[in-house]
Amino acid sequence: MTVTNGDGSNGHTTARRPLPCGIYAPTMTFFDAQTEELDIPTIKQHAVRLAEAGLAGLTVMGSNGEAVHCSREEKVAAVRATREALDEAGFTQTPIMVGATEGSVKGTVELVKGSAKAGADYVLLLPPSYYRAQTDEETIEAYFVAVADASPLPLILYNYPGAVSGIDMDSDLLIRLAQHPNIVGTKFTCGNTGKLTRVALAVEAKTPKSEGSGYMAFGGMCDFTVQTLVSGGSGIIAGGANVMPKVCVKVWNLYAEGKTEEAIALQKVLSRGDWFLTKAAIAGTKQAIQSYYGYGGYPRRPLKRLDEAKVASIAAGIKEVMEVEKKL
Repeated sequence: MTVTNGDGSNGHTTARRPLPCGIYAPTMTFFDAQTEELDIPTIKQHAVRLAEAGLAGLTVMGSNGEAVHCSREEKVAAVRATREALDEAGFTQTPIMVGATEGSVKGTVELVKGSAKAGADYVLLLPPSYYRAQTDEETIEAYFVAVADASPLPLILYNYPGAVSGIDMDSDLLIRLAQHPNIVGTKFTCGNTGKLTRVALAVEAKTPKSEGSGYMAFGGMCDFTVQTLVSGGSGIIAGGANVMPKVCVKVWNLYAEGKTEEAIALQKVLSRGDWFLTKAAIAGTKQAIQSYYGYGGYPRRPLKRLDEAKVASIAAGIKEVMEVEKKL
């Protein structure tokens, strides 16, 4: 099944995969340990493993994907590899978002167009932040509107203050931007469930029980999956889903099926384990994948490679949740 969406630039319509409610992973970008070049086979292997675990979709080149460490050509190559891997494995309807934030409207639109040709379906977009002192709410709103007008792909706004010099878009701005026909969601990595609730209500966000308008209100961390559902959210885009995707999906499904107490109990296990990944960040998540799945490797420099004691500590910290993962 596909739906059509105007591209905002030439009046044509393009087919894209719909965004189902559920768990999405911001996929890691894997590199050769010696050369730090893209490791395309591992990128493909990882995408298929996540799809087989039941994820609703994948986000390529988000914060967990080290987008800031990759060239435009590498970003497009990672999208292409992910789409090829999913299609070859039979996951032809699994949607791909691409993190396409660049400093300018022009650069962002160019990256989006290249990503669209490579197989991306949606764009995950941070507000501009490099010239922070010159960037007010009017500038941010104008940026998103300009990109949305010209983008061949629909936009998911990315509210992540920690990555953009503290810029924290409020619910009023997000609700205004949601009126644009080519802006179809927000990811709340700010962790503010009150804000998520206000936006979800105002835009009639899609939920497991009611399709609503189709607007997607995503939580940004798997340790508040149940809280996102309680708040009327549509899904989760969370780094922990790279490591324990089946547990993330199980928590979501239990709550969506009305098994509230079971969902809350499993959420507690998930939250305890996810904290070890959150603290260890990208390097730790890659090493957790290495410990439990036999691949993962290291981030690009200047991010550090973890010592053996730290790797062992992370593996031990997520042991409880990984025991559940293995049984699912």
